[in-house]
Amino acid sequence: MSNLVILPILIPLFFGTMFIFFHNKLATVRLLSFFVLLINTATAVFIVYEVFSKGALILETGGWKAPYGIILIADKLSSLLILTTNIIALAACWYAGATLDEEREKHYFYTLFLILIAGVSGAFLTGDLFNLFVFFEVLLMASYGLIVLGATKIQLRESIKYVLLNLFSSMLFVTTVAFLYSVTGTVNMAQLAERVGDVQQKGVLTAIAILLFVVFGTKGALFPLYFWLPKSYTAPPPVISALFGALLTKVGIYSILRVFSLIFIYKLETTHTFFVILAGFTLVFGVIGALSTHNVKLIIAYNIIPAIGFMILGIGTFSSESLAGTIYYLVHDMIIKAALFFLAGILVYIAGTSDLRQMGGYIQKYPLVGWMFFLSALVLAGIPPFSGFIGKLLLLKGAFAEKHYMIAAIGLGCSLLILLSIIRIFIMAFWGEQKEVKRIKLKPGMVIPPLALLCFSIFLGIGAEWIYPHIQSIADGLANPSEYINEVLKAR
Repeated sequence: MSNLVILPILIPLFFGTMFIFFHNKLATVRLLSFFVLLINTATAVFIVYEVFSKGALILETGGWKAPYGIILIADKLSSLLILTTNIIALAACWYAGATLDEEREKHYFYTLFLILIAGVSGAFLTGDLFNLFVFFEVLLMASYGLIVLGATKIQLRESIKYVLLNLFSSMLFVTTVAFLYSVTGTVNMAQLAERVGDVQQKGVLTAIAILLFVVFGTKGALFPLYFWLPKSYTAPPPVISALFGALLTKVGIYSILRVFSLIFIYKLETTHTFFVILAGFTLVFGVIGALSTHNVKLIIAYNIIPAIGFMILGIGTFSSESLAGTIYYLVHDMIIKAALFFLAGILVYIAGTSDLRQMGGYIQKYPLVGWMFFLSALVLAGIPPFSGFIGKLLLLKGAFAEKHYMIAAIGLGCSLLILLSIIRIFIMAFWGEQKEVKRIKLKPGMVIPPLALLCFSIFLGIGAEWIYPHIQSIADGLANPSEYINEVLKAR
């Protein structure tokens, strides 16, 4: 059964590589890509069932026992994120077929797309820091290809910034892992947790922890390292922007959550207090960016940043309740951000521009798209009973419990401003003065993917009574790292 763990990586990686040889047979590749992701999603569902009912699945590749070999671990957190990733990928595959021009599709879009999903899945499943670096590079290489797909001037300009910053963070990442190995003699996360715990994170270990946080914070777009994100994520076509916004920054947040709830947990007054402060700045500056522009795509991209702030607040607060809030908010944000980028793509397609000031009155001709935008705004801002509310409620309760009153107040204020930034799109583009626009028939593949993701996000809120206990069990496991350590190292 443990061999199942490698399938979410192996399936998209194998078929993505095979599609290189058939990229001109577009109809076949489109159909096969969808079925590959459907199989991958079914595999993820089965893994989630096995993990939540029977415990973590651990694959020791090559027969090498932990901590010596390459370890893949599907625990409750990683399996849930794998499932969420594949749901988004399935929607994105359908949306791509309806929105991408054939020239982009033929230039290896589906190959790069599937390799990206393999890299993201590997980052969630790996059990050691060096292979986390390897999977980061896999997903980044795929993203380098995707961000320039089409070779427009804005894509090439923004890709330079995107590539250079990620190259810097990757160099810092591998250097920091080397430092950590020289101090502890291992890169296996479970054994690292043991050895760092044996010395209570003394000496240089806290400095190494901060360096790792800088690496993950850069990839996750934390203040002040977020400046590269908004325009980079709006340069490519909407389906690629959705994949980036929903998945790439969340790998950085997952890495912070995993490393700073498992390994570096002995100097909370230094590391985690620092996280809480940074969370406040990230919330404020992200919202300011979202309110400062009339570009629909930029508004959505800037709203990635305050969401990261909320998640870092939960990690910094570091209680079981706040960790549950971070996980709930992480899953919610992955789904709703993908839906919003899809909807923004539809709106720009209808209007022929991304400037809100040139839009208006579209609700009469496109009521479904308009009301999806309206509901998405409520979900994103955390209006009850939607999923954003559940996550924020847990995060803010955790912050108040730990007496982080100022940051909690900032979070509440920013929630209102997030609502304002998104509802502004609905008011100006759909509810405003009617502009002359030619009625364009929307393909089902443009409308169904965001609708499906929006319904899933609404279910996360309305079905919270059923979902929350499972999320809380994940948070309890993170708050008690000995469970993870014993599961991984039990065979020693």
